[in-house]
Amino acid sequence: MNKIFIIIQREYLTRVKKKSFLIMTLLGPILMASVYVLPVYLTTLTDEEKTVQVLDETGLYADKFRNTESFKFIPIQIDLDIAKENFSKSGDYGLLHIPATQLSVPVTGIFYSTTQPSIDIKTHIKNVMKREVESLKLQASGVDPEILRSIKSSILLNTIKIDESGNEEKSFTEISMGLSIFAALLIYMFIFIFGAQVMRGVIEEKTNRIIEVIVSSVKPFQLMMGKIVGVAMVGLTQFVLWIILTLIIVSVFMISVGSSQMMTGSQKMMSTQGKALSAGELTEFSQQIQTDAPMAAQIIEGIQSIDASVMIGSFLFFFLFGYLLYAAFFAAIGSAVDNETDTQQFMLPVTIPLILSMVMIGFIISNPNGPVAFWFSIIPLTSPVVMMARIPFGVPYWQVYLSMALLVLGFLGATWLAAKIYRTGILMYGKKISYRELWKWIKYNY
Repeated sequence: MNKIFIIIQREYLTRVKKKSFLIMTLLGPILMASVYVLPVYLTTLTDEEKTVQVLDETGLYADKFRNTESFKFIPIQIDLDIAKENFSKSGDYGLLHIPATQLSVPVTGIFYSTTQPSIDIKTHIKNVMKREVESLKLQASGVDPEILRSIKSSILLNTIKIDESGNEEKSFTEISMGLSIFAALLIYMFIFIFGAQVMRGVIEEKTNRIIEVIVSSVKPFQLMMGKIVGVAMVGLTQFVLWIILTLIIVSVFMISVGSSQMMTGSQKMMSTQGKALSAGELTEFSQQIQTDAPMAAQIIEGIQSIDASVMIGSFLFFFLFGYLLYAAFFAAIGSAVDNETDTQQFMLPVTIPLILSMVMIGFIISNPNGPVAFWFSIIPLTSPVVMMARIPFGVPYWQVYLSMALLVLGFLGATWLAAKIYRTGILMYGKKISYRELWKWIKYNY
């Protein structure tokens, strides 16, 4: 046991002191935090106001284009050729021409610009024109457009989960889906990244003939277990540092941005209170508040409902034993070949279950309690990814414990199998290994 500890210590310290470990430890949290920070930061940025000239020959739309934070609309009444000539010299963002047609309600507009127009301005113009066309058609039919707009409503559907004892608990499917995909993807990536490190380390020591010196002092099984556990500790260390640093980055960002957002929000509220709103604007404003407030509250409530201790504890268990299971196979493959190129024929059968579990994620989260999800979360080769994808939706305890027990047994079986291959292959040089040869090594009695 002392020899295994020494090997673990060597593997851990050697990898932790590498520049690549330090770089990824710092880069990982930045990338993870940017997924949350970047969208929030971009929403705080305000582009310079862009001027759009509006030449409306119909007289129906010009006064309907109201200025926004991003766009300023200037109505003009001149000839189109002169308007285009003036526009090319003005430096404005665009020229909107709405030609007069024989139709009672014109529905065509032409937008001139010196650059490719953004999707925002196109969407805004189309929405304004569409709203006006609909209002004119409603008036022609004798229907008041304001009445029709006032009856538009948004529906909020709350979901309640009732357990076997009759207790009720509010559930949030969208948040569970996001958390499910994120956790499964992390497990998948970590198993591949750190499992490959074990395989490369074994191949490197084997090709450098260092292994011959090492096995004179320790048993091959002790060496294999020391390398696997050592790299696992590196992975856990990196994961914990990622979580801590990510939380620090996000917290610092929210503290620094929070005050400025509050000031901006209050300024917008004051500016809104300082001007009169039309009946249509007032209706849309009230509908927006009614829609956004419950939605924001639901998101906050959904995030608060997540049991962080269960998620982190489950993640650590399934990552650790999922990694140990696959690392044993990776170590066996590394011991059986002389270079990384020869690993391809053995990697495919080992990695197919992992790849299949990720391919099936969409189906799993759409029916997390179905028979396919159940069996994929029980089989040790797929359970680390699939069970982590199911846990945010709520899984019966007996299924989680069964999955954990079978995963531990799978790890022990994989370690026994890999050790049989490892102790023979680690000293084998210059020979192309086939599956038949591996089967012979497994059947050897020592």
